[in-house]
Amino acid sequence: MAAAASELLTGWCLFGLALLAILIFCWVYVRKYQSRRESEVISTITAIFALAVALIASALLPVDIFLVSYMKNQNGTFKDWADANVSRQIEDTVLYGYYTLYSIILFCVFLWIPFVYFYYEEKEEDGNTCSQVKTALKYTLGFITICAALLLIGAFVPLDIPNKKNSTEWEKVKLLFEEFGSSHGLTALSFSISSLTVIGMLAAITYTAYGMSALPLNLIKGTTSAAYERLENTEDIEEVEQRLSRIKSKCRDGRPLSSRDRRMVQQLEERLRTLRRRERHLESIEKSWWMKFSEAIRPLKIVWGVFFIIVALLFTVSLFLSNLDKALHSAGFDSGFIILGTNLTNPLNMLLPVLQTVFPLDYILITTIVMYFIFTSMAGIRNMGIWFFWIRLYKIRRGKTRPQALLFLCMILLLIVLHTSYMIYSLAPQYVMYGSQKYVVQSNKTIDGQPRNVTFVSKDCDADAPEDQCIVTRTYLFLHKFWFFSAAYYFGNWAFIAVFLIGLIVSCCKGKRSVIEGEVDEEDSDMSDDELSAY
Repeated sequence: MAAAASELLTGWCLFGLALLAILIFCWVYVRKYQSRRESEVISTITAIFALAVALIASALLPVDIFLVSYMKNQNGTFKDWADANVSRQIEDTVLYGYYTLYSIILFCVFLWIPFVYFYYEEKEEDGNTCSQVKTALKYTLGFITICAALLLIGAFVPLDIPNKKNSTEWEKVKLLFEEFGSSHGLTALSFSISSLTVIGMLAAITYTAYGMSALPLNLIKGTTSAAYERLENTEDIEEVEQRLSRIKSKCRDGRPLSSRDRRMVQQLEERLRTLRRRERHLESIEKSWWMKFSEAIRPLKIVWGVFFIIVALLFTVSLFLSNLDKALHSAGFDSGFIILGTNLTNPLNMLLPVLQTVFPLDYILITTIVMYFIFTSMAGIRNMGIWFFWIRLYKIRRGKTRPQALLFLCMILLLIVLHTSYMIYSLAPQYVMYGSQKYVVQSNKTIDGQPRNVTFVSKDCDADAPEDQCIVTRTYLFLHKFWFFSAAYYFGNWAFIAVFLIGLIVSCCKGKRSVIEGEVDEEDSDMSDDELSAY
C-alpha cells in the first residue's frame, strides 16, 4: 500500500507542476494578444481560465496512463499492492479528476464564455449594466438549453438495450434510469464532451491543418525588409497625394465636385491615412531593437522552420498510416473503426509506449504535441482570422485583439485542445488505452503433434485482451463510448490530411510576409499607434 501511495504521489506531483506551468503560459499568452486600449478584466480572466482548464485536462492523460501502467510488472503480472481495492481507488481518483475538469469545461463553453461575450457585445450599445446582464442571460439561456439537451441524450439514450418483446414501457424507462445510475453520469458527460470534441475537430481541420504548413514556411521565408517596405510605402503616399491634388484642382474655380469625385476623394483620404499609419509603424519597426534581434537570429528561425515542417510531415504520415490501418483492418463503420491490435505501425505509435516506461518522457512528448497544436492553430487563426462561414468576424492581432475576439480565440483553442486527446489516440491507440501494460497468456509447445510442456508468456495489452487482465484508462472510457463519434473522427482525420496538403501548396506559392502584416488595418483609428510599444 505504501508503494501504491508513492506511485500515486509521483504522478500527481508532476501533474501539479504541469498545472503551474499551464497557468503561467495561459496568462502570458492571453496578455500578449489582448488589446491594450480595450482590455477588460472579466474577459481576460475568462479567457485565461478556459484555456487553462482545457490544457489541464490534456495534462491528465499521461498521468492516467502512468497510473494504470504501474499497477503491473513488465512480465504481465499485477504488482503486490495492486489489489482490487487499490486499483479501484486509483481509477476513481483519475475518474473524479475528469468529472471535475470536463464539468468545468461544459460550464465555460455553455454558460460563462457566452455570458461574458454577450455582456460586452451589449456594452457597446447600451451603458445600462442591468440591461446588459438581462440581454446576456437571454442569449446564454440558448446555450444552456443545448447543454441540457446533450446531457439528457447522453444519459438516457442507451447504447445497448436488450430486446424484450414482453417488457412494458415502464420496464424500459426503469432500465434507462438503472443504466444512468450504474454509469454515475459517465455517458451523459461523455456524450457532451464528445460533441464538443467533434466541433474541435472541425476547428482543427480549419485552422490547425493550415497552420501546420503556414508556421514553418513563414519562419523559413522570413519577412520583407522594413527599409524596402518603407520606400514602397513612401512612393504610394506620393502617388495618392498627387491623385488627390488633381481631383481637388477641379474645384478651384468654384465649381463643386461631382458625386463620383467626392467618393473618390473620400476613398483616397482613407487610403492616405492608412499609408501614413503604415509609415509610422514601419519607422518604429526599423528603429526597434526587436527588429535587430530578429535579424540576428534569422538562421535560428530557418532551423526552427525546417524542424517544424519535418514534424508536420512526420505527424501527417503517422496519421495517414493510422487511418490506413483502420481502413484495412478495423471492425468496420458500425464499431467506430476500432482495430484489434496494430497492423501498420507508425513512428509515434512505436515511440510513446517506449517513452512511457521512463516517466515523465511521455509527459514531455505529449506536452510538446499539445503546445505544437496550439502554436500551429494560432498561426492558422492569425493568417485566416475568425470566420462564420463566409463572414469574417474578427482579426487576431498581437496587442490589438478585442475582448470578444479574445473569448472566441480561447473558445476555439479550448475545443482544439479537447480534440488533441483523440488525435493522440489515433496515432497511438495502444498507448492511450493501456499504456505499457502486458498480460500473461498460456502457450502450449507441441512436439510431433503432442503437447509437451506449458509455458506462460507476456503480450502487450490491446483491444482483444481479457478485461480482467488489462485496465483501460479513464480517458478512453470518456472519449470512445459512442461508436458514431469515433467514425466521425476517422473521416475527420482524412479531411485534416487533405487540408494540410492544400495549405502546404498555398503556403509554398505565397511570397514573403510584410514585416507589419496584420498590425495596420483600414478600420484602425490613429489612436492605435499608441500601441507601437508592442514591438
